[in-house]
Amino acid sequence: MMMNTSKSPFRIHSGTVIKGKWHGNNYTILKELGFGANGTVFLAECKLGQFALKISDNGLSIISEVNVLKSFAKVQGYSLGPSLVDVDDWVTGRGTISFYVMEYIKGPELLTFISQKESSWINVLMIQLLKDLQVLHDNNWVFGDLKPENLIITGPPTRIRCIDVGGTTIRGRAIKEFTEFFDRGYWGLGTRKAEPSYDLFAVGMVIMNIAYPKRFNKTTGGIAQLKAMIQQKKELRPFENVLMQAFMGKYSNANEMKQALLQLSSGSKVMKNTIDTSSANQVKSQTATPKQKTATNQNTRSRQLVKKRKRKTGVLESLLLILIISLLYFFYIYGQLT
Repeated sequence: MMMNTSKSPFRIHSGTVIKGKWHGNNYTILKELGFGANGTVFLAECKLGQFALKISDNGLSIISEVNVLKSFAKVQGYSLGPSLVDVDDWVTGRGTISFYVMEYIKGPELLTFISQKESSWINVLMIQLLKDLQVLHDNNWVFGDLKPENLIITGPPTRIRCIDVGGTTIRGRAIKEFTEFFDRGYWGLGTRKAEPSYDLFAVGMVIMNIAYPKRFNKTTGGIAQLKAMIQQKKELRPFENVLMQAFMGKYSNANEMKQALLQLSSGSKVMKNTIDTSSANQVKSQTATPKQKTATNQNTRSRQLVKKRKRKTGVLESLLLILIISLLYFFYIYGQLT
């Protein structure tokens, strides 16, 4: 979570109590969760339970992120980012430090989750992510720094959530934060302007990252290198057309990319216990082997043959019954006449 190779600027020991200057709430620090350029996040506990507490010496950054979370709270049907709990200042011996408290989203990171599941979960999770991004884009925001480290899988029911909104930017402005591997500007495939296609490029690179857990270095860059990397991994080949469209900025919105993934996955079995009922009912598994498909086809033909036999048997039984009744009636009439 927000990991960085440098040391965290805030060394706060477990058991330290942070008291808000204005609201008077006490938060006991349990452990550090991670840190980045704009602050450090701790797991903290208060009388209401456990929460994630972000602290920063950059007051403007805190204000910006708080405004983003407040905007998210007004968006119906949006649940990708965490909910805001509290905003306050902490008075210390070295000065006043700003912090905010948000929902603690607990669960494995995306790459860890996928490594323990079937590959069909990629479609399920990406379709749900794209659904949430569409809501975000419709409300004039672009996520920006979208990457697997920020994506947590919670449940049950299984849902994809994001733990860091530091890169979220108002549409039309320059992206505030980015990670090179997921940044289209780094690959020479677009600007860093906050627009839906920027996030969709990042979604494509998230899928690439699943196939390349250690990622790969930029060499020639551009669409040629990304296409070559797709073709080197058999698990990425089914996604090639969708990924290429995303990398070239051909999708005008997240719904278009979501529909492309739904079409890609149609015709296979839907996974049980998926994250989003409306999406999951359409998402099909791509994991059936040729042997399994052959067995399924044979079972289907067997069931059809049994049904045909039953129909034929029913017809014959009906004809026999009619014949018996007719004979009995004939003998009855013949007896009356004689």
